[in-house]
Amino acid sequence: MIVNEFPDRKIKVDGVDYLYFGGTNYLGMSTNTDFQNILFESIKKWETSYGSSRNSNIELSIYKTAEKLLAKNINTEAALTVSSGMLAGKLVIEYLLKTTDAIFHFPDAHPAIMSSQSLLIKKNGELNSKIFDESITKITVLSDAIPSLCIEPIDLSILLKIPKEKKITLVIDESHSLGIYGNEWQNILKKENIKIIKVASLGKALGLSGGVIAGNSSFISEIRNLDCFIGASGMNPAFLETYINAQKVYLSQKQKLLQNLIYIDANFTKRELFTFNANYPNIYFEDESISKKLLENKIITTSFKHTNASGRLNRIVITSNHTTQDLEQLLTQLNSNL
Repeated sequence: MIVNEFPDRKIKVDGVDYLYFGGTNYLGMSTNTDFQNILFESIKKWETSYGSSRNSNIELSIYKTAEKLLAKNINTEAALTVSSGMLAGKLVIEYLLKTTDAIFHFPDAHPAIMSSQSLLIKKNGELNSKIFDESITKITVLSDAIPSLCIEPIDLSILLKIPKEKKITLVIDESHSLGIYGNEWQNILKKENIKIIKVASLGKALGLSGGVIAGNSSFISEIRNLDCFIGASGMNPAFLETYINAQKVYLSQKQKLLQNLIYIDANFTKRELFTFNANYPNIYFEDESISKKLLENKIITTSFKHTNASGRLNRIVITSNHTTQDLEQLLTQLNSNL
């Protein structure tokens, strides 16, 4: 369906109001008045766009300041912003294709971090035998932090079965977890032979048009020297200023989201047809008739074919902006056996 306004907790379709439980605006930043006011002030300072290369002889200070804060919040040594999450993933893959011996991926990894040369990391529940090839010493592994149709971080413990003599670069797409999920689950991978690189779109929970690559300083320096990075315009500096000045708004909105998820968890009584975790704002389901039933009751959810390799993505998205009344209306339908 085509609409003529930005969807928040409500959306108008053909003049009729619907509750909207779709999209990826998890923290509700895109329509948050305080956030918008910070953005407007940032535009006054940094204007609407900056089309120059990041390697130009003129360098805007905001990039260094914002990337330092991003690295701190993502818990890495360094970070580098680019114009989109897709570009972030493709830059990393471009570099690793040239510097590692083989690339493997977990099922349903996002296209942003995929390569046609990548192999499935597991076969019949066991590590791909090619990993143990003695000629392969440097390995890249690709994974979403929280894959589509999942509600918890992916289990990466199988990587600990790879011989410690192999050097592993693990690329994690954090697009759907950045800003709403912590990094504690990655502690199991604190091994000398495993280097973690994170990429993400900033356009979901954080409400910013851009992407980020985060990792150790030497890796980030290598990405900075890629022709595709040098030849591309940087992320809009006004959005980076906004990110810096909106930290309190992010915190406040995250608390609202957590409260909404606690409410759902306490009152969602009939979950047999759904996949839900109180720590994550997506409720998944397979039966497409559920979307139709909800639509009949003026509730719109997400339903579309996600990638060519996967089936239809059906999910209910809870955001910080949903009110208790919104949640009650949703739960009345979900608990009714539909």
